[in-house]
Amino acid sequence: MRLLLINPCNPLVNISSKRNRWSKYRVWKPLGLLVLAGLTPAEWEITILDENVRVPDYARMSRPDLVGVSAFTSQAPRAYEVAAEFRARGIPVVMGGIHATMRPAEASKRVNAVVTGEAESVWTKVLEDAQRGTLKPIYAGSQEAMEKTPFPRHDLLPSGYYYGSIQTTRGCPLNCSFCSVSAFNGKAYRRRPIEDVVAEFKLIREKQVLIVDDNLIGTRRDHIARAKELFQAMIDANLGKKWIAQATINMADDEELIRLAARAGCTGVFIGFETTRDEGLIEVRKKYNIQKGRDFRASVRRIQRHDILVVGSFIMGLDVDRSGIGLEIADTANRYGVDAISVMFLTPLPGTDLWNKMEEEDRIAADSFPEDWKYYTLTLPVSRYRHLSRDEIINEMHSCNRSFYSLAGILRRTSLTFWKRHKTFLSLVCNLSYRKNTHLGRKVHWEFKRSLDQVQRNRRLPATGVNLHVCAPRRSAF
Repeated sequence: MRLLLINPCNPLVNISSKRNRWSKYRVWKPLGLLVLAGLTPAEWEITILDENVRVPDYARMSRPDLVGVSAFTSQAPRAYEVAAEFRARGIPVVMGGIHATMRPAEASKRVNAVVTGEAESVWTKVLEDAQRGTLKPIYAGSQEAMEKTPFPRHDLLPSGYYYGSIQTTRGCPLNCSFCSVSAFNGKAYRRRPIEDVVAEFKLIREKQVLIVDDNLIGTRRDHIARAKELFQAMIDANLGKKWIAQATINMADDEELIRLAARAGCTGVFIGFETTRDEGLIEVRKKYNIQKGRDFRASVRRIQRHDILVVGSFIMGLDVDRSGIGLEIADTANRYGVDAISVMFLTPLPGTDLWNKMEEEDRIAADSFPEDWKYYTLTLPVSRYRHLSRDEIINEMHSCNRSFYSLAGILRRTSLTFWKRHKTFLSLVCNLSYRKNTHLGRKVHWEFKRSLDQVQRNRRLPATGVNLHVCAPRRSAF
């Protein structure tokens, strides 16, 4: 039996990969598919394809017996295209991932079977039913202890990725209104056995690794203690890996934690500041960031003193945001002293409380589904914002990026890392990559506006409209 697992084109990645030489720093392995492969019995011949690296001519490939597709929301239109291509040839398609979980009825119309939630508990049953030709419409996965998570099949993807990827925890206790993590992985902070994490690190070929945990260090004392134990085990194993991760700002509160992270190979952390104001943190339910009267500038510097770069994440389009928010975010990020920023539009993703709120208030602008899911990359203003029109918020985004990623600003930040003996090259690459993508984003924003204007005129996208998710087949070894 042949199993083909596909990671569909991600519009955000492919926008950059076609025109930006820095794109290799923004692409990482589809870890979920590697985990499924690790769950698959030996009698199945497995092939994994990542369309963000290459798109083969599927018709010329060996015919699979089953196709599995996993997709984020922005990948959903492409996932449905791929499914239609295989189903037209009589090949059953199973779809999982966060979008299918949040929109199972939509996905069920376009595939043979949908796996909701985490697939570990049901994947064997899916394969058994596929062998018998008795696939069910829905398989409901459950959240299990991470001791049961198999080792991903890192060997099934070709070399060429800059980053490897690994997961050590699932779930996040913060439950921010814009985030679907708690709806998909739960609020409980589930931890993988440390010995398994270290053993998997040794299997990863790449020297640079992305730890995909939504919050690597957690929020409680026992979470922090576990993170320290993990970092010490990584140090003892002498892995020779450099890695980046997502964390909360409380990382700066524990000097031992930061020191161990740096010794274990941490080169950068992505921290969600979200907004410039306490009112904004209350709005998105992230009061955690305003506890203890925190000095963000001092917190950032404590992390950077250990030769760890800090990328700050901000959201634009909150109900508290008004004209001038672009420069306000740039100025705030400069004041905090972060090495780079990633600013996203407030985006109501399916399954979040933000989606429920905006849908109830009729504030979802890009709503021709499933086609419009391709716009839900967090880099396009798909909503109607309280105090900013679509054109105004796009201009605010451009203003923010022009200010923060000016050549003078990049030179100043990288010069500081040089004099402080921080990772100057990594800082430069990070800044130039973001700067290039902000330039590409201007054209994408213009195309997006043009398409939505056309939709408002006739309620459908014309054949000549922008298509952000198309991946043209290219000759490959597959």
